[in-house]
Amino acid sequence: MDVLTENFAIYGKGFLGTLELTVYASLLALVLGFLMASFRVAPVGSFRVFGTVWVTVLRNTPLTLLFFAVLLGLPRFGLVLPFQVFAVLALGCYTSAFICEVLRSGINTVPKGQGEAARSLGMSFGQTLGTVVLPQAFRSVIPPIGSTLIALAKNSAIAGAFSVNELLGTYKTLNELGYGIVWTFVWIAVGYLIITLSISALFHLLEKRYGVAR
Repeated sequence: MDVLTENFAIYGKGFLGTLELTVYASLLALVLGFLMASFRVAPVGSFRVFGTVWVTVLRNTPLTLLFFAVLLGLPRFGLVLPFQVFAVLALGCYTSAFICEVLRSGINTVPKGQGEAARSLGMSFGQTLGTVVLPQAFRSVIPPIGSTLIALAKNSAIAGAFSVNELLGTYKTLNELGYGIVWTFVWIAVGYLIITLSISALFHLLEKRYGVAR
């Protein structure tokens, strides 16, 4: 217990760092995932190709390699930002590919007649997708989206290797101070549990309120 009480500020800083990474990267992943899912079902061929390439490349690229590409590659092109922003970009873009596929699978569960009926009423593709298809699709994909964001929270640990303040990185400081590594990691694990269980509880409430009755 002394490891936590004597170093609460260090743990707190790391916990808040991981929490910020998770929140910002989740928002980015949801926005990009929605956009790419729209591209993948769009009637315009170039949009479908772009969405397919985005998902294929990111889903099959190791996250660590993507971190190297973003944090070390983008500055070579003159884009210099704080490392935390680069980490959010890497995490958000990577996770967006999985969010996209989750949403696309939900879109495929909506009967085609729903979209055809909307178009027969004169709705555009965007109106049909936003007001008819996606609200129904979202109800069926709440649990997998929650699982994907939980994975994002755990994946944020990679950011510590790139000088980004996050929870797992606190073990280096505490190890230098001479604390036992076992209890150091126990409290790190507790921090991740708090974040992941909070996400799980949030999506459980969303599923209970908006999910498809089974």
